[in-house]
Amino acid sequence: MTTHMTRRNALLSAVAAPVAGAALAAATAATAQENEPSMPKSTPAIPQYRRFTLGDMTVTTLLAGTMPMADPHGTFGLNASDGEFTALSEANFIPADRSLNGFTPVLIETADAKILFDTGLNSDGILAALEAAGLDASAITHVVITHMHGDHIGGLMGESGPTFPNAAYITGQVEWDYWSQAKNETFEAKVRPLEDKFSFIGPDDEVVPGIKAMEAYGHTPGMLAFWITSGAQEFALTADTANHYVWSLQRPDWEVRFDMDKEKAKETRDRILKRIADARVPFIGYHMPFPGLGFLRAKDEGYEFIPASYQFNLPEQA
Repeated sequence: MTTHMTRRNALLSAVAAPVAGAALAAATAATAQENEPSMPKSTPAIPQYRRFTLGDMTVTTLLAGTMPMADPHGTFGLNASDGEFTALSEANFIPADRSLNGFTPVLIETADAKILFDTGLNSDGILAALEAAGLDASAITHVVITHMHGDHIGGLMGESGPTFPNAAYITGQVEWDYWSQAKNETFEAKVRPLEDKFSFIGPDDEVVPGIKAMEAYGHTPGMLAFWITSGAQEFALTADTANHYVWSLQRPDWEVRFDMDKEKAKETRDRILKRIADARVPFIGYHMPFPGLGFLRAKDEGYEFIPASYQFNLPEQA
């Protein structure tokens, strides 16, 4: 039987060919999907360090660990309504019912010293971050503890002893006086064995030239923040002055469960955050989104966190 290709048949064939091809491709893909094992879902990855220079100093932020948090309104905004908390969260594109907390120790290297500020929850976390950054714990010359909460002192000691065997240790005198008599289990396990190696400072004292302590009381009785100057450049280490980039910065009057003196902590936020914003200097917050580095811009009744982008990757001007 002979088939005559008319213009109508030709048009129908042209339409049918891609349709048939698409159907065959879909069937083949479906068969392959049925016969092949499904790929496991990838775990989100966060870099463990960020390094930049400030004047003559090298600064490295270290991600010593993260921890998911359920019911963040049980920690942040204790004096805010559920509606207020949800509205602010939605306005900033974050969920109101869960969050991710990060722990960011900071290493400052000068010509003569390697100074680590805080140590994370445990020795494994801080050692992993240091290794990722190509750094050796035995080379740390000073460890500065901003305050004695467990996520700042937990990395001081490991199973085999001190994590930083060659370091001198520094903390605030007011902070030490409180925790040394508080009978706190983590303090006794992580800090007390190093007591003979500690020295103590107060507000306006320097760790080394250019790194000056600031009073940041309230979160704990004697927490210290630090204002760092190198040449014509400045920046701040705020420790736990603000514990979240939205709920604590945009609403500095919102109470935080872990602030031991909530009114004093609010006064500290008002004073330190205003100084940073007015001076337009960068700051590193221990619980800011990693790498923890950014700027503050006054907004409504608080401040907007502006994450650092390429400012610290630009080559020096000739």
